[in-house]
Amino acid sequence: MAEEKQNMPSSFNTHSNSEPQTGRPVRVYADGIYDLFHFGHARSLEQAKKLFPNTYLLVGCCNDEITHKYKGKTVMTDAERYESLRHCKWVDEVIPDAPWVINQEFLDKHQIDYVAHDSLPYADASGAGKDVYEFVKAVGRFKETQRTEGISTSDIIMRIVKDYNQYVMRNLDRGYTRKELNLSYVKEKRLRVNMRLKKLQEKVKEQQEKIQTAANTARVHRNEWVENADRWVAGFLEMFEEGCHKMGTAIRDRIQERLMGQQCRNLLPNGQWDDDGDEEYYDDDGDLEYYDDEEYFDEEDQGPEKETSAPSDSKLVHG
Repeated sequence: MAEEKQNMPSSFNTHSNSEPQTGRPVRVYADGIYDLFHFGHARSLEQAKKLFPNTYLLVGCCNDEITHKYKGKTVMTDAERYESLRHCKWVDEVIPDAPWVINQEFLDKHQIDYVAHDSLPYADASGAGKDVYEFVKAVGRFKETQRTEGISTSDIIMRIVKDYNQYVMRNLDRGYTRKELNLSYVKEKRLRVNMRLKKLQEKVKEQQEKIQTAANTARVHRNEWVENADRWVAGFLEMFEEGCHKMGTAIRDRIQERLMGQQCRNLLPNGQWDDDGDEEYYDDDGDLEYYDDEEYFDEEDQGPEKETSAPSDSKLVHG
């Protein structure tokens, strides 16, 4: 392939600023591996598509044999990579089994006007470290596109490798066997234990965050309580005073009702107080004696009886 690059046919237009014939779309070619097709790939193809107002974009993709030989193992097969490109809206035509190094024969076969790619050098198949786009750059048919920073197939693979255990456990949970994932029995058990510990740590962390949130909320409520403490205490004292007043009024009313009830029981039907009844007298010795009305007689009432009984007594004496 390196020899083909050096033996350029003289019929190829080598003017770098020459434009293709008007009246037809400009045929732009972009190539690559396109493993794990991502938006960085799509943006580079978009740039190639928009190089000219009327562009027909051809995209070449190398097969597994060439790719594994010069670049390394891919995640997707060549058939999967071809199909991914066909579903990109910027691509007009996919060329399978694309060559690693572009030559004049390939350009003539597909009537390619320009080759679009980023400007980074890619080693050719000679092993001498030459750029695979050296030929098209030399003849002025190279159009530069910009790479998208932060995304590449290598970056995606690195993320998977970095979190390998987590992705393995995800697939185990989804029903894949350890043999399908190329895991030993001991490796599977160790991964499951580690994942359980990780979930436990996440739960502990979640509870700590909840406690912190509750503490912050309590702190805010405490500040509100301190600010409103005087108002709340004054309101409580006012309610307490009102309650005590009501309770005192109720007790006084109850006592008055009882006193009125006792007075009503001591009144006669004619409205006079009932003073009849037993009377209490005290003698000189201080002893308390009781006298009934029937047993008490006035001296005046006893006078005639004494006079009547006197003669009979005298008769008895003299007799």
